[in-house]
Amino acid sequence: MLNPDAVWMITGASRGLGRALAREVLAAGYKVVLAARRPADVADIVAEAGDRATAVALDVVDGRQVASAVEEATARFGRIDVLVNNAGYGYLGAIEEGADEDVRALFETNLFGAIDVIKAVLPGMRARRKGHIVNISSIGGIVTYPGVGYYHMVKFGVEAMSETLAKELSPLGIAVTVVAPGAFRTGFRGPDSIRQAARVIDDYAETAGRARAGTQAGHGKQVGDPVRGARAIIRAVEAERPPVHLLIGGDALDQLRQKLDAMRAETDAWEEVTRSTDFMAERSS
Repeated sequence: MLNPDAVWMITGASRGLGRALAREVLAAGYKVVLAARRPADVADIVAEAGDRATAVALDVVDGRQVASAVEEATARFGRIDVLVNNAGYGYLGAIEEGADEDVRALFETNLFGAIDVIKAVLPGMRARRKGHIVNISSIGGIVTYPGVGYYHMVKFGVEAMSETLAKELSPLGIAVTVVAPGAFRTGFRGPDSIRQAARVIDDYAETAGRARAGTQAGHGKQVGDPVRGARAIIRAVEAERPPVHLLIGGDALDQLRQKLDAMRAETDAWEEVTRSTDFMAERSS
């Protein structure tokens, strides 16, 4: 169970789900470290919360900033009880269209940046034998669509990292939850949070191209409420037995179930071929 005076550290806290979560965590009575590339962007939340909140500068791809942000948070509140890795952005484009430098930057922010923050926070959590790491993934870390492949790759990585980390940290009293949101009505699909491959190949117009257009057209029409999503995350962290996997958004649940059904049907159909590859048991003479 979470202590009533727990300290949360939220990366990417300046907008979207991160900002909504910071506000709801404060409303629930906890303390919050709002980590953002521009601390001025969260100054209003800090001013409203008084001594229960502080802002730290953090670009997760900067290792020195990661270390200093964690040190500053610990110096202010004494510890970090809950880390929420929320910083990240999207990327649209067919696999062939993706530019190497853009893809590497995407991985650095969305996956390796989260890992670096986790590594900076874990020593303190291990010493106390207590803590909770929340990694914000996506339903796109479980299901795939054309035109979103590189974003899927990093979020599949976040899912795998989180699931493995949960098994490694559970004996130490540290919980891990990976959150897979569906489409939430934030600025995530807007120009500040999603990037696109500069190269456009006409042959992908009906696959990646259509998906790209659909993603942009859906901006501002998403069914998910970020405030309710934030409350669901808090509820999971406060639970006596927090989930390792948490879906938020009915659309995320529907998509997962469709994938599970399709995978079960396909693997069942090919079961004979799958099992035919095993060594045959030697017959006793």
